[in-house]
This record gives sequence, structure tokens and C-alpha cells, in this order.
Amino acid sequence: MSGLIQLTNVQKYYGDYHALRDINLIINAGEFFSLLGPSGCGKTTLLRVIAGFEDVSDGVVMLAGQNMAGVAANLRPTNMVFQSYAIFPHLSVGENVSFGLRKAGLSRTERAAAVAEALDMVGLAGYEKRAAHALSGGQRQRVALARALILKPKVLLLDEPLSALDKKMREHMQVELIRLQRAVGITFILVTHDQEEALVMSDRIAVMFEGRIGQLADPETLYRRPNSRQVAEFIGKMNFLDAQVLTDGAVVTLQVAGLGQCEVPQPDGIAASKISAVGIRPETLSVLFEGEVAPRHTVPATVDEVVYYGDMTYYHMCIKDVAEPITIAMKNMIGRPVLEIGDHARVGWDERALVPF
Repeated sequence: MSGLIQLTNVQKYYGDYHALRDINLIINAGEFFSLLGPSGCGKTTLLRVIAGFEDVSDGVVMLAGQNMAGVAANLRPTNMVFQSYAIFPHLSVGENVSFGLRKAGLSRTERAAAVAEALDMVGLAGYEKRAAHALSGGQRQRVALARALILKPKVLLLDEPLSALDKKMREHMQVELIRLQRAVGITFILVTHDQEEALVMSDRIAVMFEGRIGQLADPETLYRRPNSRQVAEFIGKMNFLDAQVLTDGAVVTLQVAGLGQCEVPQPDGIAASKISAVGIRPETLSVLFEGEVAPRHTVPATVDEVVYYGDMTYYHMCIKDVAEPITIAMKNMIGRPVLEIGDHARVGWDERALVPF
């Protein structure tokens, strides 16, 4: 893959408000890339800067080797699918999809062939005559995708396109978008505030806070090795335990609240002397039931709360010397009981799952 989009020292101000701060980013050709973060972090502004709907206050935006300064949105090799889909209800599906071809100088036969090809890409072959107002939410989303893809952009920009769908349809469309991106082979840039959606769909993710990129990495690295407590708190669930450094070196010895002495590798990006806490994901802890093999270490605990999800049960467990209950995620397997509030159990853990902060 090669760098298709390059942003260098990009800044964006709205009056005194600093919306984008020192954005340096390369997005590769053929990549499914996500901009993830809470509301107001700048992710949609960054997408609009790439699209050309917003001018940068400073810095350089390069697309396919060309400086985009002064290049209007309609002249850039990009197309956008908006959160609202912007489907015209008075037009048919075919008329909606072909809307962007009005000035392309194509014959009626060529337009019809292009519409048929685009609808086939999104799984709506034969829907040309269907009334747009009669479509389901998932079908409207596919029509919006077809309308964007028919112009054959180098980059497809997706501004929270799944947020209006129900959970089941949203999960289905996540898989469909992954398949579509692989089939067409163009660069997709997704804006989302949904951590799970970004983890499922992306090759790489830029996590943004207050106009800055907090961490840029592949999904597994972001989840397993977040580079800051802020990223760790935003991506999934994580328990945090106070820690004190006892010895420094290639291996750092910590005194961790509730767990005792632990050894962890020297972390990247933080001096050992600055470590004040460790994080551990709920699924890397385990409640030990009769007959189950214990991990490296165990600690006694008491059930404070039980949250049952069907496939999973989340236990909030109290352990000695830890002020707040820790969360443990357990798969509900055949023969494995669900504990009740007040039950005593042993919690298994492994220092390899600890992330220092």
C-alpha cells in the first residue's frame, strides 16, 4: 500500500476555537481507516477538511500527490456518504443513484449500465424502479453508498453512516461494508464514536481527543496496548488499579493494589518512574469455578453486582485494598453457574495482561 492522503501540520480554527491541532496523518491506498472519538473531538471536521467542505487554517492536505489548497470539493477524488443519507424521496432508486452522473455526458444506456453496476455492488440489483420512500433504513444506506460509488472516487468518506440503524441491522451492515470495501478496493474513511464499530471494521484507527490524535494504530494494538489512560478508558472496558514502582529496568517491578508485587516489561512511551497505575481488561480476569485450572495468580473476591447478557456475565467484584469493584467478563458456558451478589470466589489473573500507565 502507498500513502494516498497526507495531512501535514493541519490546523483548523473557528474564531478562537481550535478544532484541529497539529494533525499529521498518512492514509494508505486501499485502506479501511477510521476516525474515532467522543462528540466534539474534531473527527467530522477532519473528514470535511479531506472532502474540501472546510478549508484548513494552516497546514497541507495532499490527495493522490496533489496539494488540495484551493481545490473545490466537487473537483477532489472523493465522495461522501452522510449520516442522514440525503436520499431524495420523490425519486426512484435508479434516479437517486444516477443523480451524480447528470453532467457526465453519458448516454441513457451508459447511465443505466452504471446504475445497474453500482446497485449490484451494494446488493440491490433490480431495485432501479423501486420508490425511494418505500425503502428500509438499511436499503437507504445502500442506495447512498451506490450513489457515491457510481462516480468511482479514489476515497469514500463515511460520516457515521450506520448510526440511524438498529443494532442488528448495524452489525449486518458493518460486515457488508467490509466486504464492499475489499471488493471495490478503494480507500474508505469512516467517522464514528462507536468503539466496537471501529474495531470491527478498520485496518487502522486514529483515536481523537480535543482536536488531536491521541493514538494511531491497528485495532488489536489499540485494544491490547493503549498508549494512555485516556485511550484505554475510551476503547472498551478496563479496570484501573493503583501501582507503585519498586524496581526499574528492562523488567519493572510494581506493587499493585489488590494484586501485590507484579513484574511487567519496560513500557513504551512512559518512563517507569512515572507509572502510577495499571489497567487490565475484564476478559483477561477470570472467576474460578470448581474444576477449572487457575492462571498464574489468584486473589479472593466477593461478588458486588451481577450483569447478565445471555452469552456473557459481567461480575463486579470487591477485592482487598481496592476502593472500587473490578469488572470481570465471563463466558456463560454449559455447566458454569452464574454467581449471585454476596458469593465468594477466587479471581485468576496474569501479569502479562497488565498495561502500565
